[in-house]
Amino acid sequence: MYYLVSCLIGYMFGCLHGSQIVGKLKSIDIKNSGVKNAGASNTTILLGWKYGILVGLIDIFKATAAILLVLFILNENGIIGNLQIFLVYLTAFFIIIGHNFPITMNFSGGKGTASLVGVLLAIDWKIAVIGIGILLLFTIATDYLVIGVLFMYVSFLASTYYFFGIEPAMIVVLLSVLSIMKHIENYKRIINREEKKLSSMFKKQID
Repeated sequence: MYYLVSCLIGYMFGCLHGSQIVGKLKSIDIKNSGVKNAGASNTTILLGWKYGILVGLIDIFKATAAILLVLFILNENGIIGNLQIFLVYLTAFFIIIGHNFPITMNFSGGKGTASLVGVLLAIDWKIAVIGIGILLLFTIATDYLVIGVLFMYVSFLASTYYFFGIEPAMIVVLLSVLSIMKHIENYKRIINREEKKLSSMFKKQID
């Protein structure tokens, strides 16, 4: 039963899209405009950094809230130890699945970056500090968010294996593969020097 609860809570919370909420407020279809991605980066391109941050915060919060809810249910029912850890990671997996393939958007959503940040914050503060630090470091160093995201997943995999072992790490492997698949077009644009740099997005809004 707890496996099913974890999957359902993860997926339902994942389907709550920040871009969809902001898009309705601003009367714009964010998913099908700009670079055609239902996430904070595309929202920044279309509406400015303030709305991009809002979308990011919504997607972070929903992931953190989902995991905290699952943890509350598990703790109330005495589910602790390795089983609890695995169920938390299972919840995290379905949060990203819900974000990327939401029933509310005909199963075509975002790429899950902000939601992953929310996952890290809820799972363990040490993993969050490492992952977010790596994300910022590589994003600033390369000026490409997608590169920072790639290395954040690498750090998430390494830290998960170190702290929790092989089974949760295998879930992170699946999430990493999904992220790479969702960002294939970004990698191609970087190779072709067509990908928008992070600094250019913010500079455009300031100008």
